[in-house]
Amino acid sequence: MMLSCSGLVVALLLSQVRGFLNLSEDDVPEEWVLLHVVQGHIGAGNYSYLRLNHDGRIILHMRSLKGDADLYVSDKTLRPSFDTYKLQSVTCGPDVVVVPGDFARPVGIGIYGHPSHKESEFEMRVFYDQTVLQDPFDKDLFASKDGNTQEKTSQAADEDFQEEESIFWTILIGLLKIILEILF
Repeated sequence: MMLSCSGLVVALLLSQVRGFLNLSEDDVPEEWVLLHVVQGHIGAGNYSYLRLNHDGRIILHMRSLKGDADLYVSDKTLRPSFDTYKLQSVTCGPDVVVVPGDFARPVGIGIYGHPSHKESEFEMRVFYDQTVLQDPFDKDLFASKDGNTQEKTSQAADEDFQEEESIFWTILIGLLKIILEILF
């Protein structure tokens, strides 16, 4: 009995996900605003790159019209690939990526033509989600002396990233030294 209930729940969840991925123009929530429709062709094993400058929560909905195009997204590089990305969708069907509003802009979008097809043709719809409101308690916002709110500079964000990266390398090198001492 429990097995059939869990099977029913899984089937229901899969149908909901399937419905989300197969968006038609009528199925899009009213809160989503269509910003762009991008169509293109991409050869097997090649990338096509796009840049996203729009702020807020963005939904990238791409479907392969022919072949199999995959989607890679990053806020660290404008040329994301299957080696360097933050978000990805690599399905054989519709690809959907939700770009959070807190991603640094511009966001790099890489569209990869899967080698299983000589050429892939795709259509990507870019939506803005109006339902996500700015968090008034966001720690990246602060009041200046004149009372206006200003966003944290990208330079400060870069310094935070470099500090985290430095700590990572220090720990990694320490572990490697310990391993080498044990082995030799």
